[in-house]
Amino acid sequence: MKRIYKLFTLFLAFTLFICTSDSISESQPEIPDVRLPVLITSCGQSPGPIMLKVVFMRLKLEYKPKAYEVIESATAEDLKAMKEADTPYKSLIIVMGASLKGMGAAGISIDDELARTSKLIEEARRQGITIIGAHIEGMKRRAQGAAVGDNTDELSIDAVAPKSDLLVIIKEGNADGRFTTIANEKNIPMIEAEKILDLLSEFKKLFKK
Repeated sequence: MKRIYKLFTLFLAFTLFICTSDSISESQPEIPDVRLPVLITSCGQSPGPIMLKVVFMRLKLEYKPKAYEVIESATAEDLKAMKEADTPYKSLIIVMGASLKGMGAAGISIDDELARTSKLIEEARRQGITIIGAHIEGMKRRAQGAAVGDNTDELSIDAVAPKSDLLVIIKEGNADGRFTTIANEKNIPMIEAEKILDLLSEFKKLFKK
């Protein structure tokens, strides 16, 4: 009798484990459909888009007329123009993180950037474009690396991350779990890479179709 009870207990524990594992697996958000062509832009005029351009140059993705384009101050009108030309963007990468130097050179403020980004995201939603929020410059492009009183980096993150379909993050920039919290709260899938070079393999998998 004791043997039967023991076997029943083991069977029950195993069944609960399987059910729990399936539940956890099902709760993980799926990576969205990511297709070419892709527009790469910024929210905050940081060097991030240029860094991503180097990554995409090395990927050598094939798509006509072009697989990707970098417009640091892309607007909703850019999305509309491509759609009207019958060559619509299918994916949009917005690099989070602000540069006071970059915005100063462009003659714009963080408020200008947030307004532009909001309209850009709205138009991307209208067109069914997959939105990827990327943070690739580590903690130097976070509040911890900013001057006293400068919260532009975090404002950029607030404007993009919660509205993204996918987050692509360099691990060092998520040291405080900021992006993990957003991903969990908004049920957004997140790819976390150790370093920028790792994005080569990550984007290769994303854009393999």
